[in-house]
Amino acid sequence: MPSPMKRSQRLPWIDGARGFALFGILMVNVPAFNAPFFLYGGEEQYWSGSVNHGLQDFIDIFFQASFYPLFSLLFGFGVQMMWERLQNNKVLVRRLFILLAFGLIHAFLIWHGDILLSYAGVGFLLFFFFHQQPRVLSRWFWGLLMIPGVLYTWFLYMSREYLGWVNREAITNAFNGYTSDSYITIVTQNFQDWMYANSGFLGLLFLIISLLPMFLIGMLLMKKRWLHDVDTFHPIVRRILYVSLAIFLIFKAGPYLAGNPEWLSFIQDHIGGAASSIFYLTAITLLFQHQKWGRRLQFLTYAGKMSLTNYLSQSILCFLLFYGPGFNLYGKVSPIWSVAIVFAIYSFQAFFSKWWLARFYFGPLEWIWRSLTYMKKQPMRRRKETAF
Repeated sequence: MPSPMKRSQRLPWIDGARGFALFGILMVNVPAFNAPFFLYGGEEQYWSGSVNHGLQDFIDIFFQASFYPLFSLLFGFGVQMMWERLQNNKVLVRRLFILLAFGLIHAFLIWHGDILLSYAGVGFLLFFFFHQQPRVLSRWFWGLLMIPGVLYTWFLYMSREYLGWVNREAITNAFNGYTSDSYITIVTQNFQDWMYANSGFLGLLFLIISLLPMFLIGMLLMKKRWLHDVDTFHPIVRRILYVSLAIFLIFKAGPYLAGNPEWLSFIQDHIGGAASSIFYLTAITLLFQHQKWGRRLQFLTYAGKMSLTNYLSQSILCFLLFYGPGFNLYGKVSPIWSVAIVFAIYSFQAFFSKWWLARFYFGPLEWIWRSLTYMKKQPMRRRKETAF
């Protein structure tokens, strides 16, 4: 009967990268939770001042569209690892349907910016790739990255005079909806925002273009085992680090040398974000090979082992902070205070995750996910004699 991976088989730098991805996602999600400008424009006009604008630029270069791809890469890595270990499609299908259920609850009852629903939906496409050779995955990765990136950037350039429109009516509706004391009003506004961001054929196409290449590069890294035996493949990992850093800086920071025109935004996120995610993963992997840095970054692994619980709890905390039934801070938190909130929430999650994992094998939602996936109640509480 299929069984979960043993805890001793985990790679700490993968858990560390997953924990770091949670921090980066929160850095981008808190401003999106706080105001509707990520969807409808107008952020530069609403938050004035050089400090706020400089901070927004910093987040745009080093965080925006970098950590969802990192999470996606790690998702593909984990799914490929699970498939190779189990060779059981039914278990994987069940796991994706459970993730789909988590995503439906999160997307429509808590926050429209959910990624779990998207991961589960696009994840079903991976069954076409499990048996493929690494070179095939590489071709698909580069094709899905470069062809849409170049074509859509050309389209944006040709229509650049129409870009930069701010949807003021939608912004007003969002402010009215999310500051309401009525949960039904908030859920209705949330659904409207989700539909705006995801509906239609183009929404589905962009979703696949964004997620699938990162899933595939994660699967490739798993097949190659470069991140399993870092000592053996150290030159390859370092080469990937330097190449991804160069592409990262060219595509993410380079547009600012040209005034950061909006028609470059897609290729900045699509190619630059993919490169930055690979850079962050390889940098963390190499740092973990040094004993001193491995100890310093250990706190990331605790959060990473509870990534599902921490991801959803971030949204619940932001819901309480920013929406009407909670502290109603929607539209009232400047970028600099947004960063402070990120550090406060993530620090709490890192400490809590360490405390929890000293007593339990899994986070609460990870335990539910595993138990339902394998249709068997998994052990939860650590025995006193079990070393942490």
